[in-house]
Amino acid sequence: MANAWRGEVAIVVDGQRHLARLTLGALAELEEKLCEGSLIALVERFESNKFSSRDVLALLSAGLRGGGSKLAEGALLHAEIEGGPMAAARAAAELLARAFVVPE
Repeated sequence: MANAWRGEVAIVVDGQRHLARLTLGALAELEEKLCEGSLIALVERFESNKFSSRDVLALLSAGLRGGGSKLAEGALLHAEIEGGPMAAARAAAELLARAFVVPE
C-alpha cells in the first residue's frame, strides 16, 4: 500500500506494482530534465491542464527511481501503465501534489 505521508503513489507498470515518490534528488532531476527554473512552474502546468505527455513520463520516471524501482531509463516509453494515459497523468499529478502537501 502506498504511504501518502511519505509521498508515495502506487503505479502498475507492465503488470508489476511499483511505489513511486519524488525525493529531493528526483525533484532536482525533474527541474533539469524539463528545463524548468522551478518546480512551481511544473505544478502550475498541471494545475492548468497544460502539461504534456513528456511531463507525465518525466514525473513518473523520476518518481519510480525515487521510490527505488529498478526499471531501466526509458522503460516507460514502451510500457503498459494500468489504466492507460489518464491513469498515468493522474499518478503524475498525485506525485507532484504529495511532494508539496501534507496528507489530511
